[in-house]
Parts: sequence; C-alpha cells; structure tokens
Amino acid sequence: MNSNSSLISIGNFDLKLNHLLIIGILSLSFSVSFLLRVQPADFGYELNEFDPFFNYRATQYIVDNGIPAYFEWNDDLSWYPSGRDVSSNSQIILHLTAATTYWIFGGDVDLYDFTILFPVIFSSLSAIVIFALVRVIGGTTAGLFSAILFSVSIPLLIRSPLGWFKSEPLGIFFSLLFVYLLLSGINSKNKKIAFIKLVGSGVFTIFSISAWGGNQFFIIPIGILFLTLPFLRTDHKFLMWAIPVYTVTAILISFMFERVNISELWGISLIASTLFLVSCILIQNKSSKNKQRNGLLFLIALLVTTAIIFTIPSDSEFLPTASHRYLNAINPFLTTTDPLVDSVSEHATTTLAQSFLFHSVLMIFSGIGIWIIIKNAQTKNSNFINNDMLSFSLILGICGVYISSTFVRLEVFASIAVIVLASLGLTALTKEFFKNKSQSKKPIHKLLQLPFVTGIIILLLIPMIYPAGSEPSSIIHNPPTILNGGSSFPIATNDWLDALDWMKNNTPKDAVIASWWDYGYWIQTMGERAALADNSTVSTYTIQNIAKMLLSNPDTAWNTLNEMQADYVLVFVAAEKVNVESDTSLYTLRGGGDESKKQWFMKIAGYDTSKYLHSDGTSGTDYFWNETLLGKMFPFSLLGYVNPNNLNQQSLTFVPGYIGIYEKDIKFTSDSDGPLRLVYTSSSFTEEKIGPMIGVFIYEINKDYQPLS
Repeated sequence: MNSNSSLISIGNFDLKLNHLLIIGILSLSFSVSFLLRVQPADFGYELNEFDPFFNYRATQYIVDNGIPAYFEWNDDLSWYPSGRDVSSNSQIILHLTAATTYWIFGGDVDLYDFTILFPVIFSSLSAIVIFALVRVIGGTTAGLFSAILFSVSIPLLIRSPLGWFKSEPLGIFFSLLFVYLLLSGINSKNKKIAFIKLVGSGVFTIFSISAWGGNQFFIIPIGILFLTLPFLRTDHKFLMWAIPVYTVTAILISFMFERVNISELWGISLIASTLFLVSCILIQNKSSKNKQRNGLLFLIALLVTTAIIFTIPSDSEFLPTASHRYLNAINPFLTTTDPLVDSVSEHATTTLAQSFLFHSVLMIFSGIGIWIIIKNAQTKNSNFINNDMLSFSLILGICGVYISSTFVRLEVFASIAVIVLASLGLTALTKEFFKNKSQSKKPIHKLLQLPFVTGIIILLLIPMIYPAGSEPSSIIHNPPTILNGGSSFPIATNDWLDALDWMKNNTPKDAVIASWWDYGYWIQTMGERAALADNSTVSTYTIQNIAKMLLSNPDTAWNTLNEMQADYVLVFVAAEKVNVESDTSLYTLRGGGDESKKQWFMKIAGYDTSKYLHSDGTSGTDYFWNETLLGKMFPFSLLGYVNPNNLNQQSLTFVPGYIGIYEKDIKFTSDSDGPLRLVYTSSSFTEEKIGPMIGVFIYEINKDYQPLS
C-alpha cells in the first residue's frame, strides 16, 4: 500500500499510512522514555534528590492556600531565623504548573505521589516536542529520529527519573516548546499564524527560564541566530516585525516573575541581537551597493564592542552581576574558584570519558550530519533543510557542547544539540541510500540498502547494551536519594525517613535543626522543622558559619550553635561493616556521608586542610578526630590503617594508600553532661549487619552546659 494512500477521511483531513507510522513511533518514544524513567520505583516510591522536597512543599502551599498567598509567602522553616521570600528566588512556574495540573488531573491522588510522577510525564512528552522542533529544522524523518534518540539519552534520563521534581524536566519541556514555536513562526507563510506562534514562543521562553534558570543558555544560540538572519534571508520586511514581536513579548512576560530579570544573560542576549537585526536590515536597506559588506562591518563592530565590554573588571558596577554558576558555564576557568559551587556533585567538570559515554555513537552521526548538510548546502543540493535552519542547528551544536563542558549537569544541552545534529545526519544518510529509482540506476546501490539499515540499527543499539552497567536502563536504575542518603551505596533503607519522622513527632514544633545544608529541605519538608541552612544556598555566610562551627572545638561550637539559636544538630555517616573475624565490629568510613564531605567543609570555611587531613586529602588527622565537634559527633573511633590490597599489612599511623578502620564509639551519650546529647540513632547503626550502614544521628544541644572557654 502506498504511504500516501488515504485510510480514513474526517472532514478535510485524510488519515494516511504515514500518519499511523508517525503516531506509532511517537507513541513508542513516549513509552520507552516513560518506562526507563520509572525504574527507581523498584526501590521505593519517593521523591528523588533534595530540591524536589522543597518544590513539593511549595506546591502544597499553593494547593492549600492559593496562588496569591504563595506570592506573599515568607518561609519561616528556611534559613532560620530570617526565613526565605519564596517567590523572589524560586522556580515559580514549576510550582504553579504542578499545582495547576494537580487541580485539573490530580483527582483523589495524593499530591506527594502526583509530584513523584510529574517529571516522568513532562520528560516523556518532551520526546514529542523535540519531534516537532526537529521536524521544522529537517523534516519529518529527522523529527522521528530525534524523538527516539531523546527517549534513551543518558544525560536527559539522569536529570528526569521518577521523583525528580526539579527544574530540568519541566524547564526542558518549555524550552523545546518555545524554540519550536519560534522557528516555526519565522518559517510560517501565514502572518497571522506566525504572529500567534511568536507571541507563544515569547511566553514560553520566560516560563522555561522561570522553571529552570539554566535555560538562559538556550537564548545564546537564539541570539546568535538573530545575528545571522539578515545575511541568510531576504524577507527583511517580515523579520523587521517578527523578531521584535518575539523579543518584546518575552520582555513583557518577564515582568510577571521576580526572579526573571532582563538585565541577566537572556535579556541582554535577546535585546542586543534584536536591536542588531533591526539596525543591520536598516543599514542594508539604506545602502545602494555592498549591502552584505556593510552589514558584516556593523556585525564586526558589535562583536568588538561586546568583547571590550566583557573585559571590564567583574567588580565594576557598569555590568549587572551574575551568579557564579552562570559565569562558570561561560568561563570554564572559574571552575575551582568557588568551593561552595565546586562541592556540589552536579557541578563537577565533565570528563572526556563521560562525554563519550553520554553521546558515543551519536557523535559519529553528528559529524556525518554536519559534513553532509554543509556539503549539500554548498552544492545547493539540499532539499530538506534551509540555510537559516542549517545555521541554527550548527550554532546549537557548538553552543551546547561548549556550555556542557563546565558542569555535568549541563550535559543536557550537549545531549539536545547532539540529538538534533545526529537526527539530521541520519536523515541525510537515509535520503542518500533511499533515492528514487530515477535518481539511482546502479544495482549496487540497491544491494547496499539492507546492509545500510542493518548497520544503522546495530550502531544505535550498541549504547543500549554496552558497556554492561553503563547502558541507560542500568544507569537510571538507582534508589531515590532519600533511601540511600545520597551515599555511594546502591541500597534502599528507611533510615532517613524514620529519622525525619522521629524529628517530626519527638521534637518541639518550634525546634531549630543545625546540619550541613545538604539536608535542609528534607528537615523542613519531612521533619517539619526549621533549618539553619538548606539547598537553596542563598546565604554563603551561614553555610560558612556552620562549617566553622563543625570544625571548632566542642566548647566554641556550643557557643556558635546557641548564637544561631539551634536546638538540635544532625550528622549523617555512610559506613561499611567489614567482614573480618573479630569480637569488635569494624568499619570503613568512606561512603558519601558527612565523613566524605568534611574536606569541603574545610574549604568552604576557608581553613587549611592540612591541619585536619592527611596527605590523601580525606583521612582525618588526630586533631580532627579528637578536637573538632564534627569528629566527636561521628560515633566511631580510629583503630588504625590497613592496605586494602593486602589486609595483613596494617599500621597504627597513617600510611599513603592505606584506609582507616574504625570501631563504634559514641562520645556524646544520651545522658552526657557535655555540650551535646545523642537523642536519636538510626536503625542501621544498631543492626550490626555486614555491609553498608546508613547512619543518621540527632544530637540535642545541652542548654545547661557550661563551656570552659
């Protein structure tokens, strides 16, 4: 049957076989995306990571109190005692979208369960949106390739599994949607439809930035595209009103959100590129000859001026300040200059090994795609991509790869860029091998078609099954963070959930909890208690003060805790019980709890680590274990060191390459008259099981203690 044959006619619409094929592939992409992302449910149906717990609590606040109350909300459980003005520094559109969709589709489902599934739905829908986007760039075939590749992309899967109620899933959905509407709008032949799409694109541009600030980087290729349009297209009258409509809409909508400021990266990029486009077209129209040259001279002048502006010292008030994270993404050389930023695992610099794992075979198709597309463009032989769309795909590819080189978290941009280019490359290859008979008369060409298809399928399947343990289905199959504490152990326990439940039911409602900022959102949401610091990291000073407190001697730390009005202190230890013949339970401490973060505490506090750590940068010195509050809060004492490759080689003092062996030792007991009293110990610590141990320990601050200093 011919693919263009009509199957069903509904009014003026004819359902054809190729429509069924498109629907089938999109349904498959959605289903694969959904099934991969729900795998963490094997361990437990919980929110995943840290930020989702605040986002859930913010959404709950809207559901319980309404939208107007949300914009007046000062969260008194955050950053005690000052609180947090939520609407001024939160992902507002994420909370509003979740609450609105819950009102519409939630029914009798508990909001907590609804927010767990929320990122899976929007991430799976994004596979359909990227189809529409790439279809505008390179046609239906390219769009279908992109939907399939999107559904199995490792960087995108990592940032949107079940329970990942964070910025990226909704932010990427909105960003793909606004780019689709923009490109579709400037390519539309109908001016009314173009106007509607451009206005919609401006609206969703701001929605995407409000959902995730990282989407500002999507504006970079958009701005560069605007710089190229006067040289790539001749319909200058259309561009003169179309691009300003988009930009003005985005600027007007931005005034609705406190956190989205036009003086930031996105605003400067859009405004400057739009002004250039309009000015360049006016210059070209005023020029009787050498129009392109005059436009290029104007572009060069703009680029030189921009370069000069960015040489102005960062402490100058001439330029608006920007978050270190955004500056870091633009300038990778800043990577190790801020220990607070560097201490976050998702801010680690992307390695070549990670990039290859993430993109592997797609890099090959991207390279082929770039070569074939440029070759066809040079020979005027391309029949599926226009020069402006070619320009955008290449700009997106370069920007995506560059931006993602700084943070692992930003690999999603490289992934989207590579997916677009690989889809275009696969489409170009497919069109070359499946030309019409009139175009290809060589029998050998037809004989190569089957091996070609087989080879493509094999190449695309390799990343799905190899290397073992690094394929998408394995990488995404991890327990929600609250079930393993964010440790390196792939286990699921109730230690954190039980500890937070104990906190909620056994401490005064006005109690204030001190802990490292990693656990702030868990304490506020599940423990329902105020925290001194949390994952929003809005006060570097407070975090530094907590770090200094933990590294002080117990008496000084007690004074600091009282000054900060804390009532309890929480510490988390990830250890592993060693299976050796001994009457004493022996442990190693290097599982990803506070025992593994202590070097970051020191760097953030601005302390010399050599006082607290041995030459390996992780093993604590005698001073750390015997003199600091943190060392004494860990319910373990050092016995000695052992060679992990030869357990018979042991030492009572530190030896490079050896690992510490510890025994249980609670220094601040429940009846202690010291500065702290241990009031809660999680069950894994007392069970004495061989293997990983997730320990949550809550100490009450002894208000009657009399420090010696």
